[in-house]
Amino acid sequence: MFDYNSFTNAVIKANKELYEYINTHMDSSDLEESSTIGYGGDNTLNIDLIAENIFIKYLDSFGDIFSEEAGLLTSNSNIQIIIDPLDGSHNFLSGLPYYGTSVALKVDSEIKAGFVVNLVNHIMIYKVNGDLKQIDILNNKTINSFEIKNPQIGVFERAYSYPNIARKLNEKKLKFRSPGAVALSLCNAKNYNFVLFVGSIREFDIAAALYICSDLFIHIEAEFLIMAKKQYYLTLIKEIIKEE
Repeated sequence: MFDYNSFTNAVIKANKELYEYINTHMDSSDLEESSTIGYGGDNTLNIDLIAENIFIKYLDSFGDIFSEEAGLLTSNSNIQIIIDPLDGSHNFLSGLPYYGTSVALKVDSEIKAGFVVNLVNHIMIYKVNGDLKQIDILNNKTINSFEIKNPQIGVFERAYSYPNIARKLNEKKLKFRSPGAVALSLCNAKNYNFVLFVGSIREFDIAAALYICSDLFIHIEAEFLIMAKKQYYLTLIKEIIKEE
């Protein structure tokens, strides 16, 4: 039987090592582009590869690794670990404090656990076998979280590429932000009216957060994903998208 506790501890250790590296060992060369293009299609920074190697070190003994940078490393297990080792790397590169990591655990083709860490405030939101928790990775203490009952904004990731959709949201008086780290935005969807993600949807970006927020209203197609607290927002945004 799979040891979920050991896996959770390994995810925490990987994130903690990455957090400590960023805050105590990183230098300017880590922010330079490497000589490779990641499997996800983005230019790879040296810090992306450092982060990926940290996660591989802690997690590859549990199953096959499928990473945004390296792709599928092996394919001989019923367990697949889907990782984005640095969610929001452009934010990170620019000193914008909104970036993190994402890990999803797939057992026999079904997601069984999702972990998203905000590396700025070192808080991990995770769900394992349906049990949702939030902890501080530096001391493993549980965080008493609460849901924002009446949020004032939504999130539209990659809004800069879809000005017509942004304009229509504004016309409907739907306030939104576009912070630039998809996994972080999605996993916190319960605190927003909606999260809209338009563009090329990759498993690394969404797998963990989809599992964490599976109780929300969700609609996903080839090039857009909507998460909403209420059916009203889901329906309204679907109509806006269909007009494009």
